[in-house]
Amino acid sequence: MVTGILGYEIQLSLHESTLSWIAYAVLTPLVIWLLWSMGRTRVWVSGDELFAHKAHLPIAMIARAAVIPASAKSAAMGRQLDPAAFLVHKFWVKTMVLLVLDDPDDPTPYWLVSTRHPEKLVAALGLPDAATEASGR
Repeated sequence: MVTGILGYEIQLSLHESTLSWIAYAVLTPLVIWLLWSMGRTRVWVSGDELFAHKAHLPIAMIARAAVIPASAKSAAMGRQLDPAAFLVHKFWVKTMVLLVLDDPDDPTPYWLVSTRHPEKLVAALGLPDAATEASGR
């Protein structure tokens, strides 16, 4: 829809219909790339830091980590959510990781990070999964 509107605006400004297809051909991949890049959030561990989109957190500040399964995501994001928590959330990613912080100077009690591979993220942090330990698995 955005491509159609912008392409039509360019077509009107060119006053020539033979060149208007170029505007659509250029705008279509540009709009697709823009939407894709806006929806992409990278989460990775590098050295002794966790990077989640534009934020980073030293691993030493993480006290516990727990995988939040898809069945518990609505509870974690609903009434149980602390307003001071840091969120990196994408609604189409069903699983999350809860990172409880151990920094008395930081008002943020924990991070909730959407990730498709929560077990891999917890393993990359070098922390045990507190949810697995609590359930006794």
